[in-house]
Amino acid sequence: MRIFDPHIHMTSRTTDDYEAMHAAGVRAVVEPSFWLGQPRTSPTSFFDYFDSLLGWEPFRAAQYGIAHHCTLALNPKEANDPRCTPVLEALPRYLVKDPVVAVGEIGYDSMTPAEDTALAAQLQLAVDHGLPALVHTPHRDKAAGLRRTLDVLRESDLPPDHVVLDHLNETTVGAATDSGCWLGFSLYPDTKMDPDRMVRILRLHGTGRVLVNSAADWGRSDPLQTRRVGETMLAAGFTEDDVDQVLWRNPVEFYGLSGRLDLSTPSPGALHEGNSILRGGE
Repeated sequence: MRIFDPHIHMTSRTTDDYEAMHAAGVRAVVEPSFWLGQPRTSPTSFFDYFDSLLGWEPFRAAQYGIAHHCTLALNPKEANDPRCTPVLEALPRYLVKDPVVAVGEIGYDSMTPAEDTALAAQLQLAVDHGLPALVHTPHRDKAAGLRRTLDVLRESDLPPDHVVLDHLNETTVGAATDSGCWLGFSLYPDTKMDPDRMVRILRLHGTGRVLVNSAADWGRSDPLQTRRVGETMLAAGFTEDDVDQVLWRNPVEFYGLSGRLDLSTPSPGALHEGNSILRGGE
């Protein structure tokens, strides 16, 4: 089983996770930039974070035979903080980097006017740079949040097939399917989807235009949830080809829209900017 996790926050994970993911079949990941839990107080902290997603994390992933790409953006939660909004002006110099395969995560957290502005601006950045967009639908009041998201998308120049609507569930999958966008589902213990619910949705809506991710981060999460979905699909009667479509070919097709996806097995270098992942290693 080959697996491409299209949304996982490896900055928050350990090298043990990379090792376990490789053993489970994960060969590629996309890491969206997101809120780190502790509020950032200036744009420069974003820039250091973006640099780590472009350099250090691909280096760490390569040690375990995993291709690492990222998406960059001003996330919805911090779009409400005026100390952070200058990030929007600096994003163009990051969006031209080869490892960046989409603009994201963008979208809504609390559905404020500031989030409206940031979403519209970053959809235009995706158009300007020929990139798809990873759109975060809110965790609260999901149906209303999706409607508002779709209204802004319709006003943008980005075609629906260049957008993945993430964090969907049973209450939002119908409207998301009708929109023509890609469908993203996060498998996250307690608060989002689980493998059995995911399989029920796949039975109802099919395996096309579906991205299944672990969204693993600093919270209670599991970077092997993608594997568990594949196993649950097989147990439910889906074919190995169905599993390969959902866990590999679909994310390859979506992020391939960027023209930058490189899934060749990375050659691990010994050092990144003079540092190794070994404590005290030369």
